[in-house]
Amino acid sequence: MLDLCLLALLANRESYGYELAQSLHGAGIGPIQGGTLYPVLMRLQKTGLVTARWHAGESGPARKYYRLTTAGADALRSTGSDWRRFSDQVNGLLTEVESR
Repeated sequence: MLDLCLLALLANRESYGYELAQSLHGAGIGPIQGGTLYPVLMRLQKTGLVTARWHAGESGPARKYYRLTTAGADALRSTGSDWRRFSDQVNGLLTEVESR
């Protein structure tokens, strides 16, 4: 699920790790620690779903910015569709249980 959330955030704009973590937290996903976030970003990069490049920092160290690739956009559409289908099925089961 974290992969899908990161791809969705990167579909809007290029971003760096800390900013992505803050966006996830702000979206209600919860706090995501760097030890969880950065390995996922590295995997997404290695599989060609995102690219990364360093930008010099204006008031601090350089930051590694991530951007969605065409393959990443394709994966986002496919995985997003799969997730919605799965979510609908789970919601159906929960609605059934709650209505009893």
